[in-house]
Amino acid sequence: MNKHNIEKFDEEFIKKVLKSEEGISLDFKLKVSSKEKIARTISALANTKGGIIVVGISDQKKITGIDPNEEMYMIQDANDKFCIPPANIDFETIKWIDEAPAYNEPSEKFILKAMIHPSKQEIKSPDKNGILKVYRRVNDQSTSTI
Repeated sequence: MNKHNIEKFDEEFIKKVLKSEEGISLDFKLKVSSKEKIARTISALANTKGGIIVVGISDQKKITGIDPNEEMYMIQDANDKFCIPPANIDFETIKWIDEAPAYNEPSEKFILKAMIHPSKQEIKSPDKNGILKVYRRVNDQSTSTI
């Protein structure tokens, strides 16, 4: 089941995330560019111990902002189409006010927090060749085990 919490301003979460490193339960995405790739990340997090995908923050910890509805659609569609069985995901849209935005950038930016719940059943997703595999998180990487 996928749940979405209404947009909120969560400065504490954003500050904590900006101090954190990607790892076994945290992954940063500038945006979702490939449903197949995000499906591997979803399944790896669910198969390990659950975790959070934060969309709209670069690996260099820059808040770029995204269209949360578009990114949520990409994650949900990837989960429905490429994760077998689908993972349980909750979403939060978080608003951030950039006090010093770059030229031509909006001061109000949004990030998406996708909380992937741990799965009791192994979730498979296709590799680059379309072969279903079980993925797990090893440090900050999603790695196939089968």
